Amino acid sequence: MIYLRLFLSFMKIGFCSFGGMTMVPVIQDEVLRYGWMTPAEVMDIVAVAEMTPGSLGINCATFVGLRTVGVAGAVCASLGVMVPSLTICLVAANFILRLKGNKYLESAMRGVRPVSLGMLAAAAVTLSASTFFLEDWTGISWNMAAIAVITGYLLIKKQLTIPKTILIAAVLGLLIG
Repeated sequence: MIYLRLFLSFMKIGFCSFGGMTMVPVIQDEVLRYGWMTPAEVMDIVAVAEMTPGSLGINCATFVGLRTVGVAGAVCASLGVMVPSLTICLVAANFILRLKGNKYLESAMRGVRPVSLGMLAAAAVTLSASTFFLEDWTGISWNMAAIAVITGYLLIKKQLTIPKTILIAAVLGLLIG
């Protein structure tokens, strides 16, 4: 039964998000709802999933499934998160060229953009809250705030590449995290 629940939960995540960081709030809701992980573990999974090659959704699904019930769970969760994308891509591939320039399609795409932005903002707020505040919400985690400021500066002002910035953040996390 846990395998089906993993599959369906990650299929829901795949259908209810637009990929990338927009998946984080949905993943967190599902994983916490079933007690598969703690909020801190979800943050760790997201961080590792971002650092490893591949899609955030598939990486998170694989890690959650593996941690929950092993390799079979990883396969179920990964397949679940892939089903929506594969289904939508197959259906869209049949129609997208025929509908190019269609005013309804163009209007729908204009509607998807703000939703995606809102989901990214929700992910940023969710991740920030659990990163920058202590677990008991009694104060700010200043070491995490310092890491964010340093890496933000390196990424934006010094235009360091994302992989290098992630590596520096990991080293800083080991040193002061």
